[in-house]
Amino acid sequence: MTTSAGIALVLALGSAALAPAATGARAVPAASAAPALSWSACGDATLGQECATLTVPLDHAHPAGPQVGLAVSRIRSAEPAARRGVLFVVPGGPGGSGVQRLTSKGPALVKELGGAYDLVALDPRGVGGSMKADCGLAPEDRHLVTLRSWPDADGSIDADVVRSRRIAEACARHGGAELRSLTTANQVRDMDRLRAALGEEKLSAWGVSYGTYVTAQYAQKFPRRTDRVVLDSSADPDPRTVAQGWLRGMARGAEDRFPDFAAWAAHPDRAAQGLRLAETPGEVRPLVLDLAARLDREPRPTTTPGVPLTGTLLRQALQSALYSDSAFEGFARLVRQARTPGETPVLPPALAGPMPGSDAAVMVGVICNDVRWRGSVRSYERAVAADRVAHPLTAGMPFNITPCTFWKGGPVEKPVRLTADGPSDILMIQSLRDPATPHSEGLKMRAALGARARLVSVDHGGHGMYLGNGNACGDRTVTRFLLTGERPAADVTC
Repeated sequence: MTTSAGIALVLALGSAALAPAATGARAVPAASAAPALSWSACGDATLGQECATLTVPLDHAHPAGPQVGLAVSRIRSAEPAARRGVLFVVPGGPGGSGVQRLTSKGPALVKELGGAYDLVALDPRGVGGSMKADCGLAPEDRHLVTLRSWPDADGSIDADVVRSRRIAEACARHGGAELRSLTTANQVRDMDRLRAALGEEKLSAWGVSYGTYVTAQYAQKFPRRTDRVVLDSSADPDPRTVAQGWLRGMARGAEDRFPDFAAWAAHPDRAAQGLRLAETPGEVRPLVLDLAARLDREPRPTTTPGVPLTGTLLRQALQSALYSDSAFEGFARLVRQARTPGETPVLPPALAGPMPGSDAAVMVGVICNDVRWRGSVRSYERAVAADRVAHPLTAGMPFNITPCTFWKGGPVEKPVRLTADGPSDILMIQSLRDPATPHSEGLKMRAALGARARLVSVDHGGHGMYLGNGNACGDRTVTRFLLTGERPAADVTC
């Protein structure tokens, strides 16, 4: 759930637009009539994809105040007689682009759903073609392995504490009202603004990873404006912890998922590619952990000048590779390169350099603006030490301190608790072996929604099941629900 995710003084925003109290629910007017959208061709011309800009208030509590633009996209139904509404494609993250996800998943959705829906997506605030925020972070603070707060090789978090405080202070100085507007609550309101601009009374939605939390919040806030809702790869929606709990779930998720990679890497078919790492699956785990420990002591130069392959980078590469079977080959090749004298490892692009400032801002902004992160420096030290023993694949990262610990101003609004109140129109789908949102955490979303939902558990590994890492049974069940409204009578396993 790409994300991670995974992290009272009043922040001087430089604008009165977001001056209300940092905590507690704010009175936000209902979505007013949104201005008409001006569409133009973009993306996949064979599907008739179109793009436009949606104008929304920077602060929905002040609808006449400053306005910002959000990139939106749609693929209209080619069969008007079969059309039954709109399906919002809600990306993960925080930081995922809805427009890019629609572009990549559009062909599969059109094939699977025919003309039943106009397919619609938006880039959330801070992402892609939408309004940007920036904390003015130095390049060294914008690497994935620093924003994710991996401990030092010896388990120390001293550097993470200093860096997290520095990032929080930079965001307070430079982020302004734009940064403080990066919240799940605003993404929900922006979705409803787009629904109104499209002239639709209701929307259906397919949310993935963090997008499940956004989509479930929409169904909670606007139960009479939701039609059919699919939550794909959910995590615990407990409003006391939210993203802090999601990050901690990655420790369990990596353990659940790693055996799939071990079986793949030990299979005889890998030998022809030079990627068979061991003779048996049981030998793969100690091999990877031993390599990470050696790289902690002696990092290897890579093809990226100034960025050596460390044990931390190897562990992050593994965590990313566990999202999809299709990524196993790249990680196995990195392991082979790192173990072969004379070879120079090639880092995955996401680890080879700092991310853009706006991407870093949205990665920390949403999770820090949504909820207060709990814990003292000492409590984080204890949690990291325990996790390094219990879950060596993630080595303490999921329990480490983040900039959210030092975030100025606290949560923008009081987090919303999801309940079973509302129509029974939600279908969940969840991998049994998910590295980011483990099945055990998805069960907590299922419990929160009660009779509103049914759960399809897929006996497969990976993150993001529908039309992705899942199986025919799971895909068929979701497609049937979106086309007919039919759900299993009870929770099922595919």
